[in-house]
Amino acid sequence: MIYFDNSATTKPYEEVLDSYLKVNQDFYGNPSSLHNYGGKAEQLITGARQQIADGIGVKPAEIIFTSGGTEGNNLAIKGAALEYQNRGNHIITSEVEHSSVTNTLKQLEEKFGFQVTRLPVRADGLLHPDDIEQAITDQTILVSLIHVNNEVGTVQPVREIGQRLKKYPKILFHVDHVQGAGKLALPFHDSGIDLCTFSAHKFHGLKGTGFLYKRTGIRLVPLLTGGNQEQTWRSGTENTGGIVAMAKAFRLVEQKRLHKAESLLQVREYLYDELKKNQEIILHTPETAAPHIINFSVVGLKGEVLVHALEEAGFIISTTSACSSKDKTPSSTLTSMGISDDVALGAVRISLTYENTIQEATQFIEALTQIIIRLKKVMG
Repeated sequence: MIYFDNSATTKPYEEVLDSYLKVNQDFYGNPSSLHNYGGKAEQLITGARQQIADGIGVKPAEIIFTSGGTEGNNLAIKGAALEYQNRGNHIITSEVEHSSVTNTLKQLEEKFGFQVTRLPVRADGLLHPDDIEQAITDQTILVSLIHVNNEVGTVQPVREIGQRLKKYPKILFHVDHVQGAGKLALPFHDSGIDLCTFSAHKFHGLKGTGFLYKRTGIRLVPLLTGGNQEQTWRSGTENTGGIVAMAKAFRLVEQKRLHKAESLLQVREYLYDELKKNQEIILHTPETAAPHIINFSVVGLKGEVLVHALEEAGFIISTTSACSSKDKTPSSTLTSMGISDDVALGAVRISLTYENTIQEATQFIEALTQIIIRLKKVMG
């Protein structure tokens, strides 16, 4: 099997699994307990927090451990909106956000009376910083944007947007960095980011773990209240093993980003160029997108048909985002980019990681070419 669905989830590194197992075998005490056994677990969490903070260039106290991207986005958006609603009730986002952002904002509109502006994107999936500024009102308190689009890989100009938002001190800037983590650097302070979401299973950690960067001085209304863990921002007994494993995964993937970025890009460029040559294929991902995602459609074929045919041939890819892949509706990201419903329903996504090779890519192109020919014959 050749696995090209890394944007849905990645395979945990062996070292990560080893760390998780060891911590849960040897350091399973409750980190909140007063005894020494609990203290050892707390020390492991403190070390993991420091390691992650060092990895992204922030303070340890600015890291909040969560259960993943969905909780992180909910905590950032709801927590900030409800905390600062005395400043205003307007939020700016785009039409190409992950469902954990889209549905969170929808809930704030319907249940709490917030106003949300969803900005359209251009044909390449990009927002222009001017669009953000033009949407700002005296009631705007939050801008929430995805850094790397999880379906097509478009990279939003987060740094420039953040720098412009510095002119508006009452507006917070939240970035969903779930798909970019371990693939693209994100200079936090230079980009004016106040809140930023990460999910471990996107960078070879374990599902059910993640973290939220919260800039010093920013307040949030907690979603979970209880024992006041995570400086009161996220109550609940900490997942010590998952947190330690996540810190190791993040360190390992950052090492690969620094030393293997070129090899990842070579695989992506090979696939992109070969797909571009096929007249039956429509590419949706711009050439300047993230180094690990390619989205395309085959004319006349449904995406799910292509996914299953490739799986039979030993290749794992996906249709749209894993969180919405079972829906029978066209991708809202693709339709926002001006792609017709028929073509969008045929879209599939290849998503890579550092372990994927040119040899795998070559095998994929050969198999895909034969599958397209076969399916077209069957269709007549």
